[in-house]
Amino acid sequence: MKTFRRVLGYAKPLGKYWPAYLIISLLSVLFGVLNYGLIDPLLTIIFDPGSIASQHTMPHFTQSQDYFKELFSYFLTKTVGESSQMRSLLLVCLAFVAASFFSNLLKYLSQRILVSLRTRLMYNLRKELFNKITRLHLGYFHDKRKGDILSSISNDVTEMQNSIAGAFHILFRDPILIAGFLIMLFYMSPQLTAVTLLVIPITAFVIGRLIRTLKQSAAITQSLMGRIVSHFEEAITGSRIIKAFNAQKYINSHFDITNNRHRSVSKKVFNRQELATPLSEFLGISLAVAVLMYGGYLHMKGTLGIDWAGFVVYIGFYWKVLESAKSLSNAFAILQKGIISADRVFAIMDAEINIVKSKDPIAVHSFNEEIEYKGVGFRYNYDYVLKDISFKIKKGEMIALVGPSGAGKSTLADLLPRFYDVTDGSILLDGINIRDYEPKGLISLMGIVSQEAILFNDTVFNNIAFGLSGVSEEDVINAARIANADEFIVQMKDGYQTNIGDRGQTLSGGQRQRLAIARAVLKNPPILILDEATSSLDTESERLVQDALLKLMENRTTIVIAHRLSTIKNADEIIVLKDGRIHERGNHNQLMENGGLYSHLCSLQAFN
Repeated sequence: MKTFRRVLGYAKPLGKYWPAYLIISLLSVLFGVLNYGLIDPLLTIIFDPGSIASQHTMPHFTQSQDYFKELFSYFLTKTVGESSQMRSLLLVCLAFVAASFFSNLLKYLSQRILVSLRTRLMYNLRKELFNKITRLHLGYFHDKRKGDILSSISNDVTEMQNSIAGAFHILFRDPILIAGFLIMLFYMSPQLTAVTLLVIPITAFVIGRLIRTLKQSAAITQSLMGRIVSHFEEAITGSRIIKAFNAQKYINSHFDITNNRHRSVSKKVFNRQELATPLSEFLGISLAVAVLMYGGYLHMKGTLGIDWAGFVVYIGFYWKVLESAKSLSNAFAILQKGIISADRVFAIMDAEINIVKSKDPIAVHSFNEEIEYKGVGFRYNYDYVLKDISFKIKKGEMIALVGPSGAGKSTLADLLPRFYDVTDGSILLDGINIRDYEPKGLISLMGIVSQEAILFNDTVFNNIAFGLSGVSEEDVINAARIANADEFIVQMKDGYQTNIGDRGQTLSGGQRQRLAIARAVLKNPPILILDEATSSLDTESERLVQDALLKLMENRTTIVIAHRLSTIKNADEIIVLKDGRIHERGNHNQLMENGGLYSHLCSLQAFN
């Protein structure tokens, strides 16, 4: 129940809901009891009217069933007289309808309160989950399958809403109903009620065993659903490669293995879940029969203490208790899948955020002197990716990082904006460890253009102005012109208000990259990180993008990661990485004269 209480915490402040809900629920139970209680006088008026004695004086209060019968006879006599059986029947029927109306009206009002609670709960839960996703460090997404994360965000949250939140009205209303009807049962016949309730723990034990097996199977089902979502995500993003290699049969067979296993486990879960209702109903009827048998036995002995009409009411009360108990058992059975889903969602929320803000962060608004990597080492898990890296970047300089794939170039650049934190050593900006700066202030000093231009399913304008507020259209247009993007933007259907689709798929690679550059231009950062920004482009697009990059780099400190070495020929310093270490360094001419790894890489390319 720890998980359930944590889920409930997202509906705070609970004081906004529970006082009204409790009062309305109690009134609903009161009218529900009255509704069933009117069966006695209704049957008596129809089948045995002579047993209703005329009561002309208000009876004295006593804690007995006879008092209420005498009170009813008094009001019946006073209202309709002694001789009108039909008017008496009409009175009881109207009271019956009125009690039913108010009972159901109050039930509806209580449901409205729970609807507010459920929607507030899911709103807060989704909000916190999305905020946590945006705060998690990049390494978290490298270690986890994207499908598992997407499954938790969509399927698990929906399952929580359908099971946990959907069971609130049962879990909090039915215990009140059970308590109210049990009070009436003990009042009507303490002996009969005490004996028959002794067998209820047997029902609870049987249902409890069923619920435990449901919980175990539900965990496997939810895990397999994450794999299924992964298959779909890979099929969508990799559709071009799948078709190019005629791999439909291959990926279909892999998907079918996971899908079939999910079907098999889900079948067991649903079968056991469906078993809860008929099993609890069978046990309920068995208990009702036991009550009839024992009640009949007490009646034959003359010790039952209630007449036949009262016994019918007693059975009605008892059945209502069993009905509510059955609803509770079903709710607990359904609840288990929601608990498993909640555990998966909370696993994301409880993930450790490795990039921790300093207790007293230093505000930073400008870059004035230099960046220094000082004995930097980094590892993702156990093996070091970078080892003993030391170099300085003066303000206004251009530093290039080159080397074979996997040498650690992108990781080295990602350490500066604190996408990851160094394992060893430190990175200093103007002589201060970047860990001591306010993270948002630190990242605001940097503009990043990567090999894959990350764009969003939004307009051109919003993609260029991404993350900035109070940006004018003129500013966006100027940034686009500097990035050589204005020419193709104005030719689009709605110009700067054209939606570019998911990841900018309606644009070419060069157009996407120029929008990313325009975004960096508009941000106007003092530090630039260019991560192979032209490596995937054709010659014409590369020329346009390279021209835009040169304009962007003017009077800025730049870190360039490049495979096409022709783009970094004029760098102030070129740092060559190999196996996570600095293998050689210097400017282009010096490294070419050394005849080392850089010279070898240049010779492999058509370097001009």
